Amino acid sequence: MSFINTLYEKAKADKRRIVLPESEDPRVLEATAKILKEGIADIILVGDPDTIKAKAGDLDISGATIVDPNNFDRLQEYADTFYELRKKKGITPEQAKDMMFDVSYFGVMMVKMGDADGMVSGAVHSSADTLRPSLQILKTAPGTKLVSAFFLMVVPNCSYGEDGVFVFADCGLNENPDSDALSEIAISAADSFELLTGKEARVAMLSYSTKGSAKNELVDKVAEATRLAKEKAPELMLDGELQLDAALVDSVAKSKAPGSDVAGKANTLIFPDLNAGNIGYKLVQRLAGAEAYGPVTQGIAAPVNDLSRGCNADDIVGVTAITVVQAQNMGK
Repeated sequence: MSFINTLYEKAKADKRRIVLPESEDPRVLEATAKILKEGIADIILVGDPDTIKAKAGDLDISGATIVDPNNFDRLQEYADTFYELRKKKGITPEQAKDMMFDVSYFGVMMVKMGDADGMVSGAVHSSADTLRPSLQILKTAPGTKLVSAFFLMVVPNCSYGEDGVFVFADCGLNENPDSDALSEIAISAADSFELLTGKEARVAMLSYSTKGSAKNELVDKVAEATRLAKEKAPELMLDGELQLDAALVDSVAKSKAPGSDVAGKANTLIFPDLNAGNIGYKLVQRLAGAEAYGPVTQGIAAPVNDLSRGCNADDIVGVTAITVVQAQNMGK
């Protein structure tokens, strides 16, 4: 069984309600039909039922719940709750109600109010438009200092990582994290890898230097992040700073980082900034034909996950399955 099918089975074992607010996009509707057919999640679509059904055409989305904000009997309750959350930021009750007609805000409020267990969006909206409502309404999970994002990468015919499965972080949210933020990203990414794969994370803090082979403030940042992460989570298998080949290739690791318990075996890759992370995941996706699911958020009080606007229906199915597994974990 492929890794993604294993993830689908985890989701099916304890289905959760996932809201897909971009309900008029054909990729979202195709994904909805697949999710319902496979029994991966219970789907909530947001919008006008007649319009959504017309756009779905021959796709079978009959198992989805369609919620129209214009005819929703709890709209005022949602607006009042949002107003209470944001009134110190200057929002008025009238503005709060208007915001409930923005599908991204409405979808996140469904999660906040317990009417959905998670949300997946971003096929149409920017990452900022998807994540801003989450941070305003749901805020960070208890014990979490930083919200960050990762991609779950599944690389075909690959012996590296966990048989080709990796977490890449942060590839979608934090532009230039300092050492402390980078250490928090690493710890969260390790937790995410272990949740989704059931295997132990081996975390590589990536740089263009391995173990002091170069001297520069960019290298110093990663080295300090490594020190902080080890101090905060000494139980983690984590090492750095490591060049990518030293992180993945055993023969290179033996030469560049002898004695490391991570070098040559890493499955969780922490990039020094968003430039490197975004370029890295897209290179692997396009040149190696990898499946790239995300950006998946970590550290929000309930699972709300982003999509690349270049996603296809299968990407949406995969991120939905990840969201269900995250919701299962939060529901323990």
